[in-house]
Amino acid sequence: MVVARPLSAVVMAAGAGTRMRSSLPKPLHVLCGRPMLLHVLDALSELLVDRVVVVVGHEAEPVTKTVGEHGPPELIVDFVEQRPAKGTGDAVSVALTAFPDDDANDDGDIVVLAGDTPLVRSATLGTLVACHREADAAATLLTAHMDDPTGMGRVVRTRNGQISHIVEELDASQDERAIAEVATSIYCFRRSLLSPALRRLRPSNAKGEYYLTDVVAVLHDAGHKVIALEAADNSEAVGVNDRVQLAEAESMLRVRINERWMRAGVTMLDPSSTYVDATVRLAPDVTLLPGTVLNGRTSIGAGCRIGPHVRLADCVVGPGARLEETVGRDAEVGAGARVGPFASLPPGAAVPAGMVTGPFYTAPTS
Repeated sequence: MVVARPLSAVVMAAGAGTRMRSSLPKPLHVLCGRPMLLHVLDALSELLVDRVVVVVGHEAEPVTKTVGEHGPPELIVDFVEQRPAKGTGDAVSVALTAFPDDDANDDGDIVVLAGDTPLVRSATLGTLVACHREADAAATLLTAHMDDPTGMGRVVRTRNGQISHIVEELDASQDERAIAEVATSIYCFRRSLLSPALRRLRPSNAKGEYYLTDVVAVLHDAGHKVIALEAADNSEAVGVNDRVQLAEAESMLRVRINERWMRAGVTMLDPSSTYVDATVRLAPDVTLLPGTVLNGRTSIGAGCRIGPHVRLADCVVGPGARLEETVGRDAEVGAGARVGPFASLPPGAAVPAGMVTGPFYTAPTS
């Protein structure tokens, strides 16, 4: 019998992201037209989450502003600041201060994840919570088996297969580093057990930090049930810490986006050369030719043929229109219009419905 309990979430987004070598806070680096942190919140928005606490630190103001302006409107999001940054365990401890001491939902469940895991799917988070509740566990880990687990915490099990602890790579022995099962930094905890476990953490590790991963050993040693759900897709375990990983995550996310649209009735002649941001909206029977790049809040009507070599940002294209070799920004194309080749649609431009332009056309602005 699945135990129904209130559900909340903590997103850790306080890291400075020094390996990104950027003045932009790491959570705000963009993948497929949307900041990395917002992809995580989008995944949470499809769960029945009562509230989300985002832990901020480095450059907190732009992070909170971005979430406030562009985050999922259905989520109730609070922010807490972690200063100084003393590790992931400390981050979650700080996050729990956002919950009132007399909160009636103290015995609920809490999903904890990092703000730099933009590839996690809402369905995976839902399955994690369901498994956690079905087992009535104290903690449930999302794990993955990696061919190259370098840099990730290893999941250490007892002889009977029970999870005993997680060891970070810097603290792992040679045998522990050979373990292929890794922790993904995504968990579901019983809130009433998480708080006292966090108080027992000690910074006795190579970094001198309070590791959230050490909560697993605390709960196991206290006799509580700790289980794992293995991710069906290892890409969901990918964290973004530098520009190389950012590019890899962008590539994987674009494949997902293109596959989703093709299954929804969009034709892509060459998906590998077609770039569609996560914020774009496409109607059925749209055809996208090679070299098409659709950014921002672009919306394409049913039956349109876009491309080759078209780039549109924040544009609205009416049903049945055709565009080729066209660049447009914040413009509108009416239904059935024919635009291009070599056309330019500057901000504020509007191509009337049914209009046929010639080559090298530049639309007038209002």
